[in-house]
Amino acid sequence: MCPNRYKIEHSLGDPCDLEGNPLPPNAPKPALLMELWAFKAAKYEEDSPFKSHRDVYATIDAIHAGDVPLQCFSVAPQHNLDSDVPRWQQTEYQVWYRDPDAVIQAMLANPDFAGQFDYSPYVHYDQSGKRRWKDFMSGNYAWRKSDTIYENDPSTEGSMYVGIILGSDKTTVSVATGHVEYHPLYLSIGNPHNCVRRAHRNAVTPIGFLAIPKADRKYDNDVQFRTFKRQLYHSSLAAILKSLEGPMTKPIVCRCPDGHFRRVIYDLAAFIADYPEQVMLSGIVQNWCAKCTALPEDLHGSTAKHRSQDYTDVLVETFNSDVLWDQYGIDDDIVPFTNDFPRADIHEMLSPDLLHQVIKGCFKDHLVTWTGEYLKEVHGEARANDIIDDIDHRIAATPSFPGLRRFPEGRRFKQWTGDHSKALMKVYIPEIVEYVPPQLVECLSAFLNFCYLVRRSELGEDFLAEIKQALQHFHEAREIFRDSGFRPNGFALPRQHSMVHYIRLIQEFGAPNGLCSSIT
Repeated sequence: MCPNRYKIEHSLGDPCDLEGNPLPPNAPKPALLMELWAFKAAKYEEDSPFKSHRDVYATIDAIHAGDVPLQCFSVAPQHNLDSDVPRWQQTEYQVWYRDPDAVIQAMLANPDFAGQFDYSPYVHYDQSGKRRWKDFMSGNYAWRKSDTIYENDPSTEGSMYVGIILGSDKTTVSVATGHVEYHPLYLSIGNPHNCVRRAHRNAVTPIGFLAIPKADRKYDNDVQFRTFKRQLYHSSLAAILKSLEGPMTKPIVCRCPDGHFRRVIYDLAAFIADYPEQVMLSGIVQNWCAKCTALPEDLHGSTAKHRSQDYTDVLVETFNSDVLWDQYGIDDDIVPFTNDFPRADIHEMLSPDLLHQVIKGCFKDHLVTWTGEYLKEVHGEARANDIIDDIDHRIAATPSFPGLRRFPEGRRFKQWTGDHSKALMKVYIPEIVEYVPPQLVECLSAFLNFCYLVRRSELGEDFLAEIKQALQHFHEAREIFRDSGFRPNGFALPRQHSMVHYIRLIQEFGAPNGLCSSIT
């Protein structure tokens, strides 16, 4: 263990036997199958554990190991509905899922994770005594929750903390499906290192496909339909995750990547979601922040009191629905799925999402779009289109070079992905610098500085100070869009506002690139 890494004493993940009894120090790992065969062959002087090839095939056919099978449950409509109720109220919805407990145990037993797996929360300091954050278990969240588990039940001492990471992202699959919408739910755990999770080495698994209610256009803004969709969403999540409730309070024995058995205890730790999904998850009103109570018209860069489920519960008991909606941004018709699980708070669980908040959100949807609109505001549409075409020609002329992606047609392609945005970041400033004022270049430069800092795989206290400075610089430089009249009402945008929470979220969950929707 690194001399500057300190593990939490009562959640060390001590090895145990199948009954949960602690093993003595340096106890050997349980014997593997091949070793058992060798012992049996030596004892009975047998040459092979199988009598014939048919015996081999029969043994293989009897094995139940493999992917956890999909199951299905249905959400039936209410009985005795009137014949004129909308179709979406009469529909029976199917939800397909895998048992999350079985999925987690399969992840824990995966020997591929050995050597890149943390058995205990820890705090890491560099040689100068400054804190560093990297993988999930280096964050404050895992340490704090392990403390809470032990304080609530001292019999959990020595167990291994397993933080459960969820993610969902409704998407349209256009290839060979006829543009079919899917709403997958993903699961990971916080113990494998971020590099394992990003590499998709079986550390992220789809565990469900949520129902997507459909209705006629006249219900697009219907309050009852909106509430129905949210309630169906939360009740489906609670049902899928039901098998996790027991192991969240009483440790179970599981095999781990190093071959040892350990007592493990589950905890709902993080949820990866873009902003529309965060609204649905947290039960807030559109354009409010899911992490703090900043007013929707005051999201320019300020922070406010952190949201929590306890705080929400007090408000719900105190005020009526209209006050909650208008003054606190709370939809009290929604009961978050986390209410069914111990220690879970959806506001604490919402993690940073580099892809939707920073890369595609702030850069592609905001700054690149605003730059084009700025050119039209200053030069008129005809001249601005000529300039934008020339910018695209310059982007297309970027020479081949390691680490640079070529755009043969400039930016004029239909399917814009996060990888396109990350590649455009590297060449965008030099292609526009001739056509925009220095302050706009300064704005983009400050944003890219922030972006590349938060995308690092390991961050220390000095980097957090640089992130804070880059964000402040960006907030100052983006005023050019307000001064030019293009953004007269400022920057009350939830995705840009989310950047003010990144320093705290890094301290909570480690480097953001381990909890990004790009891994799902």
